[in-house]
Amino acid sequence: MNGLKRPYRAMARAARSACEAVGVAWLSRPALYAIDRKLERHLDIDGGFFIEAGANDGFRQSNTYYFEKMRGWSGLLIEPVPALAAECRRNRRAPVVEAALVAEGYPTQTGELHFADLMSTMAGALEDAAATARHVAQGLAVQQLSGSYRLQVPARTMSAILDELGINRPIDLLSLDVEGAEASALRGLDLARHAPRFICVEARDRAAIEAVLQSRYRLLEILTELGSHQDMLYVRR
Repeated sequence: MNGLKRPYRAMARAARSACEAVGVAWLSRPALYAIDRKLERHLDIDGGFFIEAGANDGFRQSNTYYFEKMRGWSGLLIEPVPALAAECRRNRRAPVVEAALVAEGYPTQTGELHFADLMSTMAGALEDAAATARHVAQGLAVQQLSGSYRLQVPARTMSAILDELGINRPIDLLSLDVEGAEASALRGLDLARHAPRFICVEARDRAAIEAVLQSRYRLLEILTELGSHQDMLYVRR
């Protein structure tokens, strides 16, 4: 991680913590397109439970940071990039699992990740290698990153993670943003046992996502419409 950014982020974290300690939330709503505010319309409760996959550093663009810090929620964060997972642990109370989410029956225990910070993506998550290259190049340009790299990361199903951690309580919200791998990640969630009340998902292939969810969920709201993708909110039937 850029050494110049680390002191700034530490100062920003200290300022947020000071505001949060006195109940001031104005630094604690980092979700892109005000998604945390939109979610709160449907989840206006204290003490809920979340899973956020694609957690990044636990703060930037997080859909669950506000709920943890200001509404007393607990939960689980899933982030495959080791450096980002380490930063996530500094920013959050919730436990962090370093893994990429895959479908049940995934053939190997690891997968190849193409790093682009907030736009990192798994090999095979997008249409083809050319689409992956375009996505990574866009991520580097938008975030002004110096370069990308590839790394092997643990590949696990969401239900395997929940079983290993002994999480059997009701899940109020699953926030899923894994840059094209959302449908595969959902196929690794045993909805007969682990069915979140709400699922907020970044959808690049809405049909593939709804093919997994349609028997148990209905679309509640399109939270954002961006052309290349949508942020969708589904509610359990």
